[in-house]
Amino acid sequence: MSSLLRCWGRSQRQLLASRRHFAVSSRKLAAMTPEEEDNLGFSDMVMNFVHSAADRVSERVITSEKTPRENEEQRRSRVEGMFKIILPCNHFLEVNFPVRRDNGQIEIIQGYRAQHSQHRTPTKGGMRYDIHVSADEVRALASLMTYKCAMVDVPFGGAKAGIKIDPSKYSPAELEKITRRFTVELTKKGFLGAGIDVPAPDMGTGEREMSWMVDTYSMSFGHGDLAAHAVTTGKPITQGGIHGRVSATGRGLFHSVEQFINDASFMQQVDLAPGFKDKTFIVQGFGNVGLHSSRYLHRAGAKCIGVIERDGSLFNPAGIDPKELEDYKLETGGIRGFPGADETTEDLLIAECDILVPCANEKQITSVNAPLIKAKIIAEGANGPTTTAAHRILLDRKRLIVPDLYANAGGVTVSYFEWLKNLNHVSFGRLTFKYEHDSNVHLFNSVQTALENNFPGQKMPIYPTAEYQKRMAGASEKDIVHSGLAYTMERSARQIINAVRIYDLGLDLRQAAYICSLEKIYTVYRDAGLTFA
Repeated sequence: MSSLLRCWGRSQRQLLASRRHFAVSSRKLAAMTPEEEDNLGFSDMVMNFVHSAADRVSERVITSEKTPRENEEQRRSRVEGMFKIILPCNHFLEVNFPVRRDNGQIEIIQGYRAQHSQHRTPTKGGMRYDIHVSADEVRALASLMTYKCAMVDVPFGGAKAGIKIDPSKYSPAELEKITRRFTVELTKKGFLGAGIDVPAPDMGTGEREMSWMVDTYSMSFGHGDLAAHAVTTGKPITQGGIHGRVSATGRGLFHSVEQFINDASFMQQVDLAPGFKDKTFIVQGFGNVGLHSSRYLHRAGAKCIGVIERDGSLFNPAGIDPKELEDYKLETGGIRGFPGADETTEDLLIAECDILVPCANEKQITSVNAPLIKAKIIAEGANGPTTTAAHRILLDRKRLIVPDLYANAGGVTVSYFEWLKNLNHVSFGRLTFKYEHDSNVHLFNSVQTALENNFPGQKMPIYPTAEYQKRMAGASEKDIVHSGLAYTMERSARQIINAVRIYDLGLDLRQAAYICSLEKIYTVYRDAGLTFA
């Protein structure tokens, strides 16, 4: 696929070609069949969404910015030059290294790390272990992380890592060897550091792998680095992790749906009543994101009627309790045989429900099943679950898509909080916890004393309500994390809604989210200037 912008010279013909360039990609996309769009690589799919938003943003910037001593041609050249910087992946690393397996056999492991943008540093992105990991996927996910961080105002650039293995086929000892060796390879090449590049858990990895990475770094290259524990996030609490990180992505998805399902204007467009009451949902993927999304939606009053997993699908129109299903899955290793629902071979992606929550792999909603999807709201817990063709089909059918770069940004938001905690070497709330408690007690005593002074001889004890009693002790780390995440998702939703209105986008929240991200990234590059350019 051609780059988003072309270099242009002084001639009028080159200038006009440059002005038309954003539309070129759109025309190429329009010439494709839906099946061809579905088969685009993940990186091309993300870039197509970016192209469409970049077209709108660049033209708005060119017409709205008024820089002294700069004519329109010069301004266009500068703006389009800035977008040339934004789009490509800045750095990409591929490594191949040996590992000796438990049986003595030596195997070559292939791994990748992409750093898409350093407009903010460090770069940030998950590390996945999956047999289907590819260079294209890692680049695409790194670019998506750039826009995701910008969308929720987290000051990181985007990155991603992947190791091409099936972790279920390796022992814990083998996985530890692989993780530690990959950590060394990343560090040697300058792809790891608290101020450089900070991985986090993703598919096939978790707290354990992040802890191994920190230990390897701090015991070798970072032995004198005071910020060594900030080289990864998603760690266990004992290793510098933060309360609320495990459920952060699912909780963030819930808040993202909450912002729009309570907006009467958006619900009117999709013919739903505002609020979670009496809403049904189906979740695809019952891992970390799917589980916690389900739990928070369930608590808010929505009813889970279907779960799609690798080993089968469950359906119960009366409702499935996510906590009971979690306990069953932890006990048995899968969802098959769960007594609280019936197993089904029906394609639940197209089953009747109000909210569909895809939390599995990319490109699950395509031009084939998009015309059949009955859900009015699609909340993208996974990265890239909807192809470009499916996106257009769903919009034409008046479906509200809460896009991945906003809906699943809860994880990186709380990762940011963890990173700050590690740099500050103190947990949130520790310095103010007792002071807040004592201040609240003094407040009640002060009110009681004032009343008793006005009514001599009468005792007038003041008692807090049960809700206030919980808060009197002060905010714990988890309270602060949950509050910060809720505020982040609420503020970001307002930005998306504002972009929808300014650009007249209707239900296209994805376009609005990319526009918000690109405007912020462009502003950073514009204000920072170019180093040695």
